[in-house]
Amino acid sequence: MIIDELDRLVEKLDLERKVRLLTGATVWSTHAEPGIGLRAMVTSDGPAGVRGEGWDERSPSLTLPSATALAATWDDDLVRLLGGLLAAEARRKGVHVLLAPTLNLHRSPLGGRHFECYSEDPLLTGRIGAACIRGVQAGGVAATAKHYVANDSETERLTLDARIDEQTLRELYLAPFEAAVEAGVWAVMSAYNGVNGTTMSENPLLADPLKAAWGFDGVVVSDWGGVRSTTPAARAAQDLAMPGPQGPWGEALVAAVRAGDVPEAAIDDKVRRLLRLAFRVGALDPGLPADGHAAASDPAPHEDHGPARALLRRAVAAGTVLLRNEDSLLPLDPSRLRRVAVLGPNAAAVRIQGGGSAGVYPLSVSTPLDGIRDALSGTAEVVHCSGAHPRDRPTPLGTDNARNPLTGEPGVLVRLLDADGAEIHAEHRLTGRILEPARIDSAAAVEIRALLSPETDGLWELAVAGWGHVLLEADGRVLVDEEVERDTDDPATVHLSPPYRRARLTMAAGRDVELVSRRRLDPGGGVASVLAADPPRRDDEAELAAAVELARTCDAVIVVVGTTEEIESEGVDRGSLDLPGRQDELVRAVAAANPATVVVVNSGGPVLLPWREEVPAVLLSWFPGQEAGHGLADVLFGRAEPGGRLPTTWADRALVSTVPTGGTLAYAEGLDIGYRAWLRRPEPPAYWFGHGLGYTSWSYESLSVPPDAAPGEPLSVRVRLRNTGGRAGREVVQVYLSRLETGVVRPARWLAGYATADAGPGEVVDVTVDIRARALQHWSAEHRTWRTEEGAFTVLAGRSAADLPLSGTALLGTCPPSRPEPVGERSPMLLKAP
Repeated sequence: MIIDELDRLVEKLDLERKVRLLTGATVWSTHAEPGIGLRAMVTSDGPAGVRGEGWDERSPSLTLPSATALAATWDDDLVRLLGGLLAAEARRKGVHVLLAPTLNLHRSPLGGRHFECYSEDPLLTGRIGAACIRGVQAGGVAATAKHYVANDSETERLTLDARIDEQTLRELYLAPFEAAVEAGVWAVMSAYNGVNGTTMSENPLLADPLKAAWGFDGVVVSDWGGVRSTTPAARAAQDLAMPGPQGPWGEALVAAVRAGDVPEAAIDDKVRRLLRLAFRVGALDPGLPADGHAAASDPAPHEDHGPARALLRRAVAAGTVLLRNEDSLLPLDPSRLRRVAVLGPNAAAVRIQGGGSAGVYPLSVSTPLDGIRDALSGTAEVVHCSGAHPRDRPTPLGTDNARNPLTGEPGVLVRLLDADGAEIHAEHRLTGRILEPARIDSAAAVEIRALLSPETDGLWELAVAGWGHVLLEADGRVLVDEEVERDTDDPATVHLSPPYRRARLTMAAGRDVELVSRRRLDPGGGVASVLAADPPRRDDEAELAAAVELARTCDAVIVVVGTTEEIESEGVDRGSLDLPGRQDELVRAVAAANPATVVVVNSGGPVLLPWREEVPAVLLSWFPGQEAGHGLADVLFGRAEPGGRLPTTWADRALVSTVPTGGTLAYAEGLDIGYRAWLRRPEPPAYWFGHGLGYTSWSYESLSVPPDAAPGEPLSVRVRLRNTGGRAGREVVQVYLSRLETGVVRPARWLAGYATADAGPGEVVDVTVDIRARALQHWSAEHRTWRTEEGAFTVLAGRSAADLPLSGTALLGTCPPSRPEPVGERSPMLLKAP
């Protein structure tokens, strides 16, 4: 929509109506303005899927692999397709604005939201993020680049002040957002935290570089509750305050404008941007009738998810990283297997996504146990036990063990009660974890009722969760009656993870017990309520012994270990990189019992692998989304290549802290995070950034580099490599730059570009890797601009940040530029691998 038309629409609105548009109408939607043809726009969390306005298990979502898994593909085209899938899901659910992707960096592996961010490297993050944005917005749905900027950890995230020098801020943390703007992103979310003394909803970085230098013409939306002031935030380049309808703007902002504290021109610019966004997502039509209604432009919901499932299954394999494969144990040959043990706590209870606001209720879930059983059906017996009990959080009731006491349907009965305890609403739900019951202003309490059908005798653990007064009864017997005081303002904890109160009860198999949980709804305490139950379980020693005994009797063992929701979730950083419970002990015991042991790590980010040299094969599945099991089986049995490469370094410890001191988090490491930091240390990490094996082998044969290049211009290099293995495969060719003699603060080495090669056995391929001019530049704080240091840059090519067999030299600005010569035709710099 042209600027003049937007200006005309803005002029139709008085100040009160303009300001009204700048705060949400509800938790998830903006205001409509029928007089100018503006409909409400609906937002939804991502990026694991599109939840929609409600957090309701009866409206499930296609669930993607975690952002770490998507970045591990190093496949821009695949991520663009997955972005298109998100757009289709958004349209299916009536969503206009998807609150994704997350472009913060893996500054530390301890970051609790690590799984939701792509990578430790700004180039990889920027490219994968841009691919997702293009895919989403090609479907007519706005993507939102978040959280701008330096929201790289969760400890004190609402209030911490990130102190970052200007060069580091530009070259690392702002770089992925600049790539998002170049990709045409329609919305950017300002972060909770401050940067260099100013909270982000008031920070001058919103104006420059975001809007001024980069030319961002979309909407800056706050993180939910991130706008905390009237005049400072309104005078800044913050456009939309969410959620609504309450907030610090409204009448207070109208008064500030009339008092001359906020220019009305600033309000007009915010409204103009909002209208531009509405036009882009199909929510603005100046030709609408006065009531603002129009025929829905979204396609009708469809139930054929087959193609989407196939894409998600492909994505699982594409992001799976093969860390180790001694004696080519993988892929397993099904024809040689008669009995297979599938062990580990995450084999039958896989984590498909991380905790927090990114979560969705999946359309379905295939576990590793499911996928392996399906793949070996009719071929081999598959046996299973957990072997360890790392999970501490109680398990909400579900359709597998609970029934609605009124109807007998699988699930639970949820009731809203008034202050006198009278029912004002009732509904059937499919889970005992209720995050958003029906919203009724007069409701004073939430009650969950269910008939629990114990499948085993013994001492069961029951639990209730919520803020305020909580009650738990079993067949009328009070087990919990307690006041739970809210001790945090973090919305992820308040609304998603209230604390549990537990009790134990001896129950008999086959005898129904009626459970009732009730929690008082206090102002500011959210509405989340949980009724949970866990059966008796074997003690740890017996569980471990059972797993080892199964391992001894099988041809192959697959152990699936991983993290829990308590460890990797929004709102809290990790205290260590250890796997919880006795999972390390389980791996070692099983590997000692059976040498044909494959370990699958089901985590969103790095964990310690102290046994990594004791097992022949290690796979990283990340949080793989709903097709977890089938995609994993494809890799295990060779139907698909493990296509992933590490998007972040896996090491035995974290090099930087996520804990602020006195409210300040100093980014004192500067440019050296991840592999850049490990390159300056004498000892190597466990696995380098970019590492990943496939089911074939490659020889890097030559590198072609132009002899010279003009400063400020891009560069292309060519890598020749050969598939030296016995099957077709895909290789991610990575190109890094370094400069030993420099007058500029630089990392020891940095990723400059990547491309992929596909080749059959024995085939030779030439791969062109484009290096953008920015990769050869540095930010000069003195000159407040990007500059190029003339002279020689070393160009390195290979398969990880440390496995770089080819090298060459690019000279910048020392002689007239010339065109690179093709490989095989008087190549000016053709270097052989050592």
